[in-house]
Amino acid sequence: MRNYLPEGRLLNTPQNKYYLRDAATFEEAKKQDLILESHALMCDPKHDLIVELPFGKGIIPRSEGAIGIEEGSVRDIALLSRVNKTVCFKIMEITRSGGETAYILSRRKAQEECRRKYTDTLKRGDVIPARITHLEPFGCFVDIGCGIVSLIPIDSISVSRIAHPCDRFFNGQDIFAVVKDISQDRITLSHKELLGTWEQNAALFHPGDTVGGIIRSVEEYGVFVELTPNLAGLAEPQTGLHPGQSASVYIKAIIPDRMKVKLIIIDVFENCAFPAKYDYFVTSGHMDSWIYSTSNANKYISTEF
Repeated sequence: MRNYLPEGRLLNTPQNKYYLRDAATFEEAKKQDLILESHALMCDPKHDLIVELPFGKGIIPRSEGAIGIEEGSVRDIALLSRVNKTVCFKIMEITRSGGETAYILSRRKAQEECRRKYTDTLKRGDVIPARITHLEPFGCFVDIGCGIVSLIPIDSISVSRIAHPCDRFFNGQDIFAVVKDISQDRITLSHKELLGTWEQNAALFHPGDTVGGIIRSVEEYGVFVELTPNLAGLAEPQTGLHPGQSASVYIKAIIPDRMKVKLIIIDVFENCAFPAKYDYFVTSGHMDSWIYSTSNANKYISTEF
């Protein structure tokens, strides 16, 4: 089992459950210097995180809450925002006083090991699991391992353009991403390359099909309807429509050499639902490059890693 996963992914694994079973197995985990996960119950006035354990009190002192907290490069909101969520940790110390046992834990040490043994070894083009933690107009922040955060810019989320990352993701969602850039200690990710080329997406549809889609743009010359995150078609202009509406559309034609899908809108309705899971074409390994365009198209869209 790989330990350097986004926080929450270890919680219900057999290994994690075993070591949280009782005090004896917890001490085994300390001797083996393992990374475990449990639930953060609260953050006290000193900004120590109190962690749920079945057999005692778990404490992550403020200075051990995250890389950068003690130095001031990370704000305390990084600790406050972990309340009622899963946190990873290593076991630093077990203290006993007055019949009570306290377990001193460190999230920072788990992050340092994750950085040293995992994130520092990543290269451009590596495909990794991630978990959405926060959405902003410019992109989404994701946990790439033990609470270490990376960014997916909005223009790297999908080929089909969206107004805000919330059009595509929700907090806590598990996704895959590819390493796009590494600059000092900052890793930037991309997502669209894992969702397939134009041909791969177009192969899912056929002229004559009537399928569902989402209106992404309404222009004077037509309405762009997203069929998949990496494929949109154009329907004739209609009034009274707006981005975000759902639609049922008839596929009139698929034209590979122009990378065009011609549509006829059958019905439009309000529906904000979107997939909780994506149909990825790539979920592991390494990518040197990605070419979205068809071989004879006049528009060339690609990514070099």
